[in-house]
Amino acid sequence: MNNLWSDQEASLWPGAVGQRVYSSRLLGRDKSLVLHGGGNTSVKASVRDVFGEETEILYVKGSGWDLERIEAAGFAPVQLAHLKQLAQLPELADPVMVNELVTHTVQAGAPVPSIEAILHAILPYTYVDHTHADAIVAITNTADGEARIRDLYGDEVVVIPYVMPGFDLARLCGRLFARQAGPQTIGMVLMNHGIFSFGATAQQSYERMIDLVGRAEAYLQRHHAWQVVCPESPPVAVDRVTIADLRRQISDVAGFPMIMARHSDADSLAFARRLDVAVVAQQGPATPDHVIRTKRLPMIGRDVAAYAAAYRNYSAAHEPLAKERKTMLDAAPRVVLDPDLGLCALGRSAKEAAIVADIYHHTMEIISRSERLGGYRALSAQQIFEVEYWDLEQAKLRKSGKLPPLSGEVALVTGAASGIGKACVASLLARGAAVVGLDINPSVVSLHQRPDYLGLVCDVTAEQQLQQALSATTDAFGGLDMLILNAGIFPGGCRIENTRMEEWHQVMQINLHANLLLMRETYPLLKLAPRHGRVVIIGSKNVPAPGPGAASYSASKAALNQLARVAALEWGGEGIRINSLHPNAVFDTAIWSEQVLQSRASHYGLTVDTYKKNNVLKVEVTSHDVAELAAEMCGPLFAKTTGAQLAVDGGNDRVI
Repeated sequence: MNNLWSDQEASLWPGAVGQRVYSSRLLGRDKSLVLHGGGNTSVKASVRDVFGEETEILYVKGSGWDLERIEAAGFAPVQLAHLKQLAQLPELADPVMVNELVTHTVQAGAPVPSIEAILHAILPYTYVDHTHADAIVAITNTADGEARIRDLYGDEVVVIPYVMPGFDLARLCGRLFARQAGPQTIGMVLMNHGIFSFGATAQQSYERMIDLVGRAEAYLQRHHAWQVVCPESPPVAVDRVTIADLRRQISDVAGFPMIMARHSDADSLAFARRLDVAVVAQQGPATPDHVIRTKRLPMIGRDVAAYAAAYRNYSAAHEPLAKERKTMLDAAPRVVLDPDLGLCALGRSAKEAAIVADIYHHTMEIISRSERLGGYRALSAQQIFEVEYWDLEQAKLRKSGKLPPLSGEVALVTGAASGIGKACVASLLARGAAVVGLDINPSVVSLHQRPDYLGLVCDVTAEQQLQQALSATTDAFGGLDMLILNAGIFPGGCRIENTRMEEWHQVMQINLHANLLLMRETYPLLKLAPRHGRVVIIGSKNVPAPGPGAASYSASKAALNQLARVAALEWGGEGIRINSLHPNAVFDTAIWSEQVLQSRASHYGLTVDTYKKNNVLKVEVTSHDVAELAAEMCGPLFAKTTGAQLAVDGGNDRVI
């Protein structure tokens, strides 16, 4: 455990809240302490109100903020006296508690205070830090975890048995802390949950956290439970249709499309292949904060129906009267452990799936370490159920119910590095889809830096490269729902009598043959799409209205158009819809430099601006215009349209 404190850096963060921001960010940098919004920090400070009177305020981390990137605005300022008064109540329902926290926040627009605000308030220290340190949880989540913690820290740490976060935990901590704490106390451990440290300054509280967790790591090392050496686990080739079928089954149980990211690294495979995986992985999540993200238990193997049935039985057994609230939960797993697949993480978005994977990688380490201490022991089934059906978590689910129209779905775009293809990627991402972009231009890889985008360098005419790209797609996102066939070339003008056969073949290879190959290879994936597959062909005005000097281009696009029509007929029975867009005069692409535009405009005796708008509506057609319609054709508005051809050209008199 490294101490990252720097006096020089700290001096750039003046004031109590500034110091709180700085030390919080230090904690957030270490993923073994804080993971994806977990943990919280606070500081107590005195401020003057508009009447000039001193008021004690608790600045506590607000909901939705991550410690690694938190700013001063991420701390909710709550009246400290009111929080202490709430702590004296015999009981307080969580929704009422949240209302009290919000209504006694002294700054409009502040985030909702952490549900542990009351707990932070009653601890008699200026700075309070709380993390879910992996090393601490690895020790507490064992059969004799409390004894181990007491042996490790003695009277320097107050030990609190597990209680679900919220008002009851604050009440229990207040009562036990008053009995156990003394001048030597520097921290508090919540069993099966995490650790607190305290201090008069941000540096003292932070360094105590580092010291306490460092001692836990050393304890694990002394007991040969720190280094988790995984046996060699070579990956197994898994057919991409198998992966897509598993995603489809899980999405069907969930009731909505899901992204499924496969992790076949050595650690994931080794854990999934443990002989006792069905025992250790079924103990439950490492902390209550992970219950909602990863669900109650991972699915072992690929029997989705059996998992769903067991989940429903578990729900019915633990709270038979919660019928209304049960409708908020689905019976689909968020983690799959399989000896061939490794670890599969699922979510309603690629970001959500990435968070699930990150959490479970830490969980695997914690389980492995706890097992070396005598056996992993998580929360009971009843305790896990209480967290899963928690009023506050149910409120979050209701609040986040509205999602972009293509959430959980996967699109593949060819020719994605520039022009219409690049714009299609952006339009699909904006609608919530995870997108794979293919292009021969290496810039496609760095087009977007986000978990829902995968850029692959790929020559669409090379079958082996396409096969690899499709396997990478199913590994990254679990399947394929939408295919945008955009890649193509437009050779220089050439009359038929001067056409070279090598040029003809090249145009046909890229504009036609590669698209046939892609459609053929993606068909097994598209028919497994939870909401049925969709294909959008980026055609050309030259299909209905060819021009002289473009024989190879016009013929290739016309043939592709016929291919799309046949596919619409053949694949309609499986709900796959195929539609074509015919753009014209889209000038914001790489082939249209200012010099070329000026030359073409002069040829027709027009200005560049007039040339760009030389259509019936006198409007300029951009890549974004085409992309927006392509993305919309993948959405619900066109759910009953297939085999259609739609012009995106501002109106062309020859086509009309």
